[in-house]
Amino acid sequence: MQKTVLSGNEAFARAAYEAGVTVASAYPGTPSTEILENIIQYDRIDASWAPNEKVALEVGIGASIGGARTIVTMKHVGVNVAADPLFTFSYTGVRGGLVLVVADDPEMHSSQDEQDSRQYARFAKVPMFEPADSQEALDFTRLAFDVSEQFDTPVLVRSTTRISHSKSIVELGEPLAELPETGLVRDPGKFVMLPSNARVRHPMVEKRLEEMSEWACSQGFNRIEEGDGQLGIITSGVAYQYAREVFPTADILKLGLVYPLPKQMIRDFASRYKTLYVIEELDPFIEEQVKAMGILVTGKDKVPICGELTPGRVREAFSVNPQTLESVEETLPPRPPNMCPGCPHRNVFHALNRLKAYVTGDIGCYTLGFMPPLSAMDTCICMGASIGNATGLSKVLNEEERKKVVAVIGDSTFLHTGINGLMDMVYNKSTATVLILDNSTTGMTGRQDNPSTGYTLDGETAYQVDLEAICRALGVKHVVTIDPFQVDNTRAVIREAMERPEVSVVITRRPCVLIKHDVVKTSTPLYVDQDKCVACKACLTIGCPAIEWVSGKDGEKGHCRIDRLICNGCQVCMQLCKFDAFGVCDD
Repeated sequence: MQKTVLSGNEAFARAAYEAGVTVASAYPGTPSTEILENIIQYDRIDASWAPNEKVALEVGIGASIGGARTIVTMKHVGVNVAADPLFTFSYTGVRGGLVLVVADDPEMHSSQDEQDSRQYARFAKVPMFEPADSQEALDFTRLAFDVSEQFDTPVLVRSTTRISHSKSIVELGEPLAELPETGLVRDPGKFVMLPSNARVRHPMVEKRLEEMSEWACSQGFNRIEEGDGQLGIITSGVAYQYAREVFPTADILKLGLVYPLPKQMIRDFASRYKTLYVIEELDPFIEEQVKAMGILVTGKDKVPICGELTPGRVREAFSVNPQTLESVEETLPPRPPNMCPGCPHRNVFHALNRLKAYVTGDIGCYTLGFMPPLSAMDTCICMGASIGNATGLSKVLNEEERKKVVAVIGDSTFLHTGINGLMDMVYNKSTATVLILDNSTTGMTGRQDNPSTGYTLDGETAYQVDLEAICRALGVKHVVTIDPFQVDNTRAVIREAMERPEVSVVITRRPCVLIKHDVVKTSTPLYVDQDKCVACKACLTIGCPAIEWVSGKDGEKGHCRIDRLICNGCQVCMQLCKFDAFGVCDD
């Protein structure tokens, strides 16, 4: 067998190939995005981006009903969007195996919450595997397809940021020689969830969980690693790696299947110890179930419930050899998140700041409009919520305050879950303003394509959704498209829209400076004429990282200068300067 080094996300993709998957669907979301981006290397898998996670899962369900093995991937908050079909598909069961890989984000490196997706396994009554490294990411995911078909259930596989993005040695397997047979098979009693059919299916779901709990006690993915017999630890996922490092002599029950739990195996293991720990990230998911079995364990009264675990945090939680920890000097300067030089969103938020708008924001690169010096975002809840939030505000504010409310949403997010909000805004006669920031990509997760870009996952050209036409079809009478690099016009158009006593949509259209497709994104960098710079700092109000402030020495005034290596020549700063201090470089 060939050995190689893979990230967890690469291993999930490889597992899909080895398991005979023929359909893969997803909506990009860090830390899950790279799974589908790696799946496209396997030609026999039809892989595609969906407009949102609900659609992705529904595509997967359809393929499963047709007999194909299917993988669907998303980040933790995406499961909220996909929950409706997930819960019902738990009742119907599968034809071809269906695996949903969900990547949690402890510490919220790129997320709005620390949701623990293990709770969805219990809530939806479906099994969940949790790998602890890339090898298990491959093995557990491949196994999950067999489990899906054996127990007639969709299967969840939980990853976390560290599993998805860390690399380790993986032994590759051979792909299935024969793919599952596909075709139409009519079985409405199984797949039509009318109440009468659902009442029949529910007891089957409960029975399957009981059977899986017993079956899991004898499976290798749940194992006991013997130590010196003094201390017992129950753990899973990446927390296993930290427990193993901090307690090298402990006896460890490592769970690969975190739902349903192997109850008898846990009882037998727990009976051996006076002291039993549960070490897990985020919620006390395992701990609460073990306590419900009448077993005394120590868990979240020591292990933090917030943030991701590290060996250091585990040591600190249990006061294990704190003197061995070495202090690490902070040598790197702080690097606050910032929009890229030449980002088309920057001037939009500069305008909103100057107009003193109350901005209901959304999920995307543009959420950085919250950061100073732009400081032009007042709310941000979830994908697509900006428009609905603006509608709600407009219902309770007086006329003058209502005019200040502006919803900001990106092109991909608008297609994800923003359209219904705009439909409601028009239908219920709201009067707020909506800005759709169209940068021709799904920038926040690494510049993936979406229905408004005109390209598919594999780079083929596709129908490009017309955002203006969608807005007009929903009943918006005032739809205008502008170039956000035009400073004065951007501010004027937004101001006019805010004054309208009806729904107004302003689409700002400029491609992301990092977009993958061959479009004009940049121009010649700028420079600052030091003789003309009066140190007014107007150019600093847009927060562009290409503009540097140089403090004066010996009583001299300071001045601005341009870092030519990163300047994209968008000329927004040039338009802000009232003293013509900015020029275009000749070379």
